[in-house]
Amino acid sequence: MNRPLAAVFAGLVFVIRSVVAEPAASPAAAGWQSLFNGRDLTGWDGDPRLWSVRDGVIHGETTAEQRANGNTFLIAQGLELTDFELELSFRCGDRNNSGIQYRSRHVTTGNPPNAWVVQGYQHEIRNSAKPPNVAGFIYDEGGRRGRICLVGEQAEWTAAGKRVTGQLIDAAGFEKLFRVNDWNDVRIVAEGTRLRHILNGTAILEFTDDPAVALRSGVLALQLHGGQPMWAEYRGIRVRPRPAAE
Repeated sequence: MNRPLAAVFAGLVFVIRSVVAEPAASPAAAGWQSLFNGRDLTGWDGDPRLWSVRDGVIHGETTAEQRANGNTFLIAQGLELTDFELELSFRCGDRNNSGIQYRSRHVTTGNPPNAWVVQGYQHEIRNSAKPPNVAGFIYDEGGRRGRICLVGEQAEWTAAGKRVTGQLIDAAGFEKLFRVNDWNDVRIVAEGTRLRHILNGTAILEFTDDPAVALRSGVLALQLHGGQPMWAEYRGIRVRPRPAAE
């Protein structure tokens, strides 16, 4: 068994004041920390009926016989994300609905439907290249704001609600960018109230949340959606801190 994530991240605080180097010659030199050992789920906690490691990747799957009682998550242990940069790759089945939770809260009170319920910012995961039901938008999992920011938008949230200020990519551009039935590369950058989603090397979303409601820190988790049988896979999961935003 590898050391738990709490040990791996000992001494590494995600609210930092020092300058973090940009990508250098090696992941270690750039401050990256791997969150998945490629062999087992050491450092992660989720429903053991639904999560496993297959062929070196994290595999989550629900079936008609093994159902999820509501949305359920595989939660990274001993890790609190504040200002950070996350990279991973994903793939999933047709019409599947999954997600990457960040700066989120593990819900353990109030009679949740299962032991692995998470609420907070979600990077949507889909296997579709045709907006609006595509991978990459920000969803308010467990909250009231729904789809907070759509793919292609530069937007901000104010006391009056969402205001779109620009466009990063259009529907045709996204359709060319997304790899249907294949692995797609995700990069999430969170600095203060500013969130950025990058897909396959291209910025697809930039969102600045209202400081009054913004989530500043929380857990990282991977979702299996309740309802119809589905599957999703993840690999190459790594994270590094960003300089604390003013």
